[in-house]
Amino acid sequence: MAADPESRTTPSGQTVTTVRLATNRVWNNRATGEKQEQVEFHTIIAWGNLAEIVSKYLRKGQLAMFEGRLQTRSWQGQDGVKRYRTEIVAENMQLGPKAMGSGNYQSNNQAPVHPVKSAEGGAAGQQFNRVKEEDIPVINEDAPVTSDPIISDSDIEEKEIDLKDIPF
Repeated sequence: MAADPESRTTPSGQTVTTVRLATNRVWNNRATGEKQEQVEFHTIIAWGNLAEIVSKYLRKGQLAMFEGRLQTRSWQGQDGVKRYRTEIVAENMQLGPKAMGSGNYQSNNQAPVHPVKSAEGGAAGQQFNRVKEEDIPVINEDAPVTSDPIISDSDIEEKEIDLKDIPF
């Protein structure tokens, strides 16, 4: 989050929350090898129950993922110029990982935290393990592709799938 959420209530009593979200893109310049970074800021609008959840659980600096639709509004400015704003109208949201032993979400300077389901499963049975950056595998797109498979055909056990076992 680029800023804390701002909530208000419409005259009809519906909650609407506005959030500013930053997305980062990082790449290496092919010619110079220099690290490049581009940041885009997006306005996200959430309505109803989702708006209440966003305002209750999100704060500046936290990680979150939103799904929704794009909506472009236009209006006449005080100077007579027609202005446009494209926003994301949120339909779903997923909170980022929590830091261990804390009610606050992790800040950007901590190692990523990945959820691991325990034997009990579910949200209450979720544990979080810290992953060091050097433990995360990196795929180099310029590296040659080898013909040696990581998993051989003999390592794969084939089994017939019953349609009733598919969870949808």
